[in-house]
Amino acid sequence: MQLKGKVAIVSGGGRDIGRACVMRLAEAGAKVGINYHSSSEGAESAVEEIRAAGGAAFAMQGDMTNEADVQAFVDRAVSEFGKIDIVIPVTGGLVSRKTVGEMTLDFWRRVMDLNATSAFLLVKAALPHIPEGGAIVNMASQAARDGGGPGAVAYAASKGAVATMTRGLAKELGPRIRVNAINPGMIDTDFHNTFTKPEVRKRVAESTPLKREGTSEDVANLAVYLASDEAGFITGACIDINGGMLFS
Repeated sequence: MQLKGKVAIVSGGGRDIGRACVMRLAEAGAKVGINYHSSSEGAESAVEEIRAAGGAAFAMQGDMTNEADVQAFVDRAVSEFGKIDIVIPVTGGLVSRKTVGEMTLDFWRRVMDLNATSAFLLVKAALPHIPEGGAIVNMASQAARDGGGPGAVAYAASKGAVATMTRGLAKELGPRIRVNAINPGMIDTDFHNTFTKPEVRKRVAESTPLKREGTSEDVANLAVYLASDEAGFITGACIDINGGMLFS
């Protein structure tokens, strides 16, 4: 996959899947703008590695649920690189496991903003700067298909919104811009380090045909493929990557 001459922006690019996307984009030749919220070490080290290899990148802190921060990130990318060809909104999270009875309205809104509103804001801000042939790759989740695990109703609903937004955007923005989403399953990230018990992770991994958890790099490889011209006839797709745990 060749992305030489392309410019990409990645939100949540300081760790795990986001950072893996950043590194894979740069490896393919893209210039990369990296947003991070609290993972400054991962984002700044990514910039150092990319520049040391002869690439171009910057990192910028910001809250992707805040419209002004989103606009500032997009403006920085356009100022430094002149355009934006690829948008990969990775910002998101479960926050905590809560049943519907335990949730407050503020909690529901926080999860929806973190996962769905953040993607909407980044896409909206970037759109005026995306030329024909651009690509958007959203991060949905297997939870968008199966409702998620215990206490994940808000998270699953927010990721379902991302998946549906992807399909709507594909219709709205085609043929100029392709829009796809990825549904990661059990991926070895801080998300599961925080919210999933080790014995559950082991049981889930062993139940898949591939007998392992996925890696951030597995997801990044798919994201960069979908962003590349090699995926030129794919749009509106929500592609599962889960080792065979769930077949679509």
